[in-house]
Amino acid sequence: MIVILIIGLLFLFSAVKVAREYERGVVFRLGRLIGIKGPGLFILIPFIDKAVKVDLRTITLNVPPQEVITKDNVTVKVNAVAYFRVVDASKAIVQVENYLVATSQIAQTTLRSVLGQVDLDQLLSERDQINDRLQTIIDEQTHPWGVKVSVVEVKDVELPQQMQRALARQAEAERERRAKIIAADGEFEASEKLSQAAAVISSSAGALQLRYLQTMNEIGTNERTTTLILPFPMEMLDMFSGAAGRSGSGNGAGSAGV
Repeated sequence: MIVILIIGLLFLFSAVKVAREYERGVVFRLGRLIGIKGPGLFILIPFIDKAVKVDLRTITLNVPPQEVITKDNVTVKVNAVAYFRVVDASKAIVQVENYLVATSQIAQTTLRSVLGQVDLDQLLSERDQINDRLQTIIDEQTHPWGVKVSVVEVKDVELPQQMQRALARQAEAERERRAKIIAADGEFEASEKLSQAAAVISSSAGALQLRYLQTMNEIGTNERTTTLILPFPMEMLDMFSGAAGRSGSGNGAGSAGV
C-alpha cells in the first residue's frame, strides 16, 4: 500500500507542472513538439511528455569588449548592451540549440562588422545611427529563432592614449579657430559701424568738432587723467598763416603810399 502511494505521488509530481505568468512550457511528446502550455497549471503524461520552460521577460545582454579596426585604420575597444526577449517559445527551443549564446555571438560579430565600416569620427558623433543599424541587423539575424531584439546601445569606446592626445589637440585647434573667426567677425562689424559713423560725421561740418569736444570732455573728467594733450588742427595754422599774409601785404602797401 505504501509503495502504491509513493508511486502515485511521484506520478502526480511528474505530471503536474506550473508555469509562471512570464514563462511558457514547450511540450514534447515522444520527441515531437505538440504545443506550448502556460501560464498556470498544466498536466503532462509522465515518462512520455517533456516540458522545457522558456522565460519571456526582456533579457539584458552585455556584449563583451571587442577590438575593432575602424574604416580609417584606428584600433578601438568597444563594448555594448543589447535588450531582447523571446516572442516565440517554440522557435527559441527548436530552431537553435541555445538562443542566449547564439544571440550573444551574433551581437559580437555584428558589432565588429558594423563598426569596421565607419570612421572614428562617425563612431564618436553618430552613435544613434550606429545603434539603430546594429539593432536592425541583429534583429534580422535572430528573427528565425523567435527572438526580438528591441535595443542595442554602444556603451563605451576606448581609444589608445596617442589617439586621445591627438583628439585633444584637434579640439583645441578647433576652439582657437572658432575664437579667431568670432574676433574677425567682431572687427568686421565694428569697421562697418565706424564707416557708417564716419559717413554721418562727414555730412555735417560741425559734427566732427562736436565729437572732438565730447571726447575731450570724457578724457578730462576721468579721475585717473593727470595730463591732457589737446591736438592742434592744421586748419587753424592755415587760418593764422593766411591772416599773417594779408596783414603783411597791407603793411607793405601802406609804406609804399607813404
